Amino acid sequence: MQFHILSFEGPDQYSRAGGLATRVMGLSETLSSLGFETHLWYVGDPGLPGYERQGDLHLHRWCQWVSQHHPEHVYQGELGKRAEYNASLPPFLVERLAPHLEEGGRAVILAEEWQTVDAVLHLEWLLRYRGLRDRVTMLWNANNTFGFDQIPWTELGNAARITTVSRYMKHRMREWGADASVIPNGLGAEAFDAPPRGAVAAARSRLRDRTVLAKMARWDPDKRWLETLGLVAEMKRQNWRPLLLARGGAEEYGSEVLDAARAHGLKVVDRTWSEPGAEGLLDAIQGVGQADVVNLRSHVDPVARRVLFRSSDAVMANSGHEPFGLVGLEAMAAGGVTCTGNSGEDYAQPGQNALVLETGAPAEFMSLYRRLRGNEAEVRRMRRAGQATAKRYAWRNVAESVLLPRVELSQHVG
Repeated sequence: MQFHILSFEGPDQYSRAGGLATRVMGLSETLSSLGFETHLWYVGDPGLPGYERQGDLHLHRWCQWVSQHHPEHVYQGELGKRAEYNASLPPFLVERLAPHLEEGGRAVILAEEWQTVDAVLHLEWLLRYRGLRDRVTMLWNANNTFGFDQIPWTELGNAARITTVSRYMKHRMREWGADASVIPNGLGAEAFDAPPRGAVAAARSRLRDRTVLAKMARWDPDKRWLETLGLVAEMKRQNWRPLLLARGGAEEYGSEVLDAARAHGLKVVDRTWSEPGAEGLLDAIQGVGQADVVNLRSHVDPVARRVLFRSSDAVMANSGHEPFGLVGLEAMAAGGVTCTGNSGEDYAQPGQNALVLETGAPAEFMSLYRRLRGNEAEVRRMRRAGQATAKRYAWRNVAESVLLPRVELSQHVG
């Protein structure tokens, strides 16, 4: 059985814009490690080879001729890329699949997000035309509500089994008449690598006597950036000596967030670095002085991210609308104290493995966090509970216990 994953985002730096890249990378690497021939079809870096093989994992960089005219990132020129992807990929893929299917093989199509809907419909039509549809299981997955108003839900439901990443999203999709199965996100093996102890100790030493909050998210109102700044301002007023280590995205809303920080009377400093790993992060937090917010403007690679999560007092994954909450789960895996919102974070158990916020009010967080302040035994217990939870969401566990049984069920029910 072959797996073919369809996604705009992928492993190239050009193709990474958020959690979708992390999802498809973890999913494709896990399926290939389980012995399945796995193909990832994505909008890749126009300067890299169109095809690359890594063991049983095959990378196909699509739309490169379009991407050459939009060299900044995967969603630049999105309309043209989407049209090209949906028109040219399905015929190519069917021709590639046909010999395998005609010889008795099977294939699974796993398509991600609204940009691939037309590709799914196109593929389904071509497979039926070739008499090969019964050899292919097709799943389409929603990671967020983006583009829902442009999806022909009835046609999509007839062409593929619809899935999503959390019970929260399942309920949101019922508003559109879709009955989705839940296949959660997972974590790759590297997420469980222990952050370097020396780097964690150094980070804590440099920020001693501060209440350190870390937040990594797109600059988006749903991520509750403004509420987080309100929290920092209130903590400062109550002499908690807060420091927010903030890493946003490339969205224009970031300017509004930083302006709001200054309006709260918070001192903001920008930091960039060139050295990868923990060393770059440590340089960025050196000598922050009386800053209240450090705007991290360079890429925070996986090692640096784990150090950031582990050395912070709390990781603010406190979105108002969060389809799954991958950052919160990554923070748990690294041994961080995670503070989530209360939407798609199915893994969060209030007071057990995380702090869970129902609102954006500063008083709520401060009340919940007070029992951790200065209580090292309780902090260690929550960190251990979070790590135990994260291990249950390792991609291998998700694939073997949820995804593959769903694929098998879809095959049996047609």
